[in-house]
Amino acid sequence: MAGDQGEERPQWAEIAYEAIAPVYDEFTAHHDYDLWLGQLLPKVEPYGIPGRRLLDVACGTGKSFIPMLEKGWEVTACDISPKMVAIAREKVGDRAKLSVADMRDLPVFGEFDLVFCLDDAVNYLLGTEELEQALTGMRRNLGPGGLLMFDVNTLEAYRTFFAEEVVVERDGFRMIWKGRSTPDQPPSSIAEASFEVEALDPEAAASIAPELHRERHFPEAEVLEALERAGLECLDVYGHHDDAVPKQPLHELDHTKGVYIARAR
Repeated sequence: MAGDQGEERPQWAEIAYEAIAPVYDEFTAHHDYDLWLGQLLPKVEPYGIPGRRLLDVACGTGKSFIPMLEKGWEVTACDISPKMVAIAREKVGDRAKLSVADMRDLPVFGEFDLVFCLDDAVNYLLGTEELEQALTGMRRNLGPGGLLMFDVNTLEAYRTFFAEEVVVERDGFRMIWKGRSTPDQPPSSIAEASFEVEALDPEAAASIAPELHRERHFPEAEVLEALERAGLECLDVYGHHDDAVPKQPLHELDHTKGVYIARAR
């Protein structure tokens, strides 16, 4: 999509996830969204979720919103990758309203009681201006009393997972993640990793050439400032490690993710 001055915006996230889409569920098979949401939603509920209308921004293949569908929520969801949206649609049919959309130019899909953007999607925004644009779009989708929840990766994530090589073999594929960051990755920097797939039986499936993933680290102060500029009030900030148990205060080196809860001012 074109930028504010008519310049073409970088499409790193779209390119990366169009490539990874065919094997995304296999590579992330260990991601337990039922467990994660079971830990996060109780932190949102005390603020009073007015209804059960959800907008899932950067929904991927649907793993983040399917548990909400099963709990009776009315779901609208979007992702920048057409292939990821197509896979999500295959899973849920017409039980959710699905669209292709760039969170930097997020349409107003309606008025929602909860908007969330999970699993480091926000980190694919490569600057504070893009972060503010995305948060502003999410705010515009909040109904009266609606709440926003999103997560960001911490320095610990960029100094470990983004600095390591991870190989997963599953369902006839060898999936290779090669982190390019360093154990002393600085704050507010951009971390890179490549992801490629080798088909164990080339006659049965195709390999996927290496594709670059680029993420920016957003310290808590930058996130809070972007929330303010986007017209949002931060209600709570949590951090958690791989156990997914939210704790306070957020600590960049003790936690792998920071989780923010906000509402329109």
